[in-house]
Amino acid sequence: MNRLLLLQQQQILKTFVSHYFKRNFTTSIMSSYKLVCLGNPLLDLQAKVEKDYLQKYDLKDNDAILADPKHMPIFEELIKRDDLVLVAGGAAQNTARGAQYILPPNSVVYFGSVGKDIYAERLNQANEEYGLTTKYQIQDDIATGKCAALIHNHDRSLVTDLAAANHFTPDHLQKPENWEIVEKAGFYYIGGFHLTVSPPAIKLLGEHASKTNKPLVLNFSAPFIAQFFKQQLDEVLPYVDYVIANESEAAAYAESHDLKTTDVVEIAKEVAKLPKENKQIPRTVIFTQGLDPTITVTYDATKDSFDVQQYPVKELAKEKVVDTNGAGDAFAAGFVASLVEGKDLPQSVDVGQWAAALSIQEVGPSFPFPKQTYSN
Repeated sequence: MNRLLLLQQQQILKTFVSHYFKRNFTTSIMSSYKLVCLGNPLLDLQAKVEKDYLQKYDLKDNDAILADPKHMPIFEELIKRDDLVLVAGGAAQNTARGAQYILPPNSVVYFGSVGKDIYAERLNQANEEYGLTTKYQIQDDIATGKCAALIHNHDRSLVTDLAAANHFTPDHLQKPENWEIVEKAGFYYIGGFHLTVSPPAIKLLGEHASKTNKPLVLNFSAPFIAQFFKQQLDEVLPYVDYVIANESEAAAYAESHDLKTTDVVEIAKEVAKLPKENKQIPRTVIFTQGLDPTITVTYDATKDSFDVQQYPVKELAKEKVVDTNGAGDAFAAGFVASLVEGKDLPQSVDVGQWAAALSIQEVGPSFPFPKQTYSN
């Protein structure tokens, strides 16, 4: 009887140990995220508006600005609206969720700063739905940032109050448990909006990426970045292997850098051949142009030559377009996820365009469930 009891106890212990090691070994594997993203986490307050509402606040279609004091009433007015839609936003966070949508589970981790409030909980909830891991820096006394996404026809204007997002610091990345994640990752994605917050954090990731020969992707994010944060942008570009921007952001870069051209290919060439820290990875510039072809320019410094390609966009029927807010973030998600998967440049652009087309058929920067998969 005692022998039988001993055998039973040994079996229970064996089962426990097996499950324990299996669980912890799996957790250890899953802690090696392939893609690290850095940006400004925001909760989007999304509503449809008329042209005169934009004009009331000196806004234009497709604006993307940081809120001045004169813009703050917008948030109070939107909160009172019955048709208000709350969407987890922040451009790089949108891209991180989209990349995780495409990649296998536990592939993407996102860094940013939020408040200790219900809005941060809403962001976490949305990210968990996609399987995205967040490593937020928590601000006890500052609210989570928010963005008014004002939809007029198929255009959107973004007015951002960064709040807690504006307080991210490099030391959060340097915490041992976070830096281990950075070191184990193979790719890095930076939202250009973070140039308004912590260029040192971007440089920290950039220096690591360059030294370890790992690709770093930077999205210009909005025209005002190149216009008003020119110095910060120029300081981090040497670490960047892939630049993503739309035609408006490309034009703003050309104007702020006095390039004296409006030709997107020529602008892309100027960006592609800028000095670079990591000489092993040629810089590639990707300019999207809405329904016009996506332009890519890759610069080979050894031959002082450019590879220029154009990729037509498959037009979506107008009745299928629900909301273009976040289309650029979705393109970036598809593109960077494809890089992580080892796809070549043409495939990566195609997946980017596919992801953007998926996203604009949803409300806000989101993707459909049940999950859809890319097929060529």
